Amino acid sequence: MIEPSPHQLSLRRPLGIIALIVGIFAYVLFVVWLFEPVGQLHPLLQAPIWLVLGIAWIFPVRPLMLWIETGKWRPGQ
Repeated sequence: MIEPSPHQLSLRRPLGIIALIVGIFAYVLFVVWLFEPVGQLHPLLQAPIWLVLGIAWIFPVRPLMLWIETGKWRPGQ
């Protein structure tokens, strides 16, 4: 694949940013959907669930950010 020079325009950035916004929005909707069932649990059970859900969104963002910057999904690819 031919990499565009820094002076050439690429659709990868705008598409990646749109995908990032849509993905985060979908994740937020999922977490809001879980709010009522999880909110009925004991607070000691809620805490680890919210902690995991608060951190979990980061993991799919890294490959997307890498793709936006380099065009590759994994480092060293």
